[in-house]
Amino acid sequence: MIQLTRLNHVPLIVNSDLIEHVEVTPDTIIALTTGQKFMVLESAEDVIDRVIQFRRAIMGQYGCPLKRDSSLLLSENLFPSSGSSGE
Repeated sequence: MIQLTRLNHVPLIVNSDLIEHVEVTPDTIIALTTGQKFMVLESAEDVIDRVIQFRRAIMGQYGCPLKRDSSLLLSENLFPSSGSSGE
């Protein structure tokens, strides 16, 4: 979630995963996958920076799940070896 500001200076919290595209007319328009559109005071560059900062904060805490050590998965018994009977 990122915080933006509507043109009337009211804060707006947006789920950044729902942003479809950002339009730059004289104003910045955020279009969501839901079809909603919002005009905000922030520039397109600011919106992008906030999304990147939010995602880094999330991924930095746990790291990329695709890069996790597979031996940890085996030790947690999430993927038992094929030789076990499962009982």
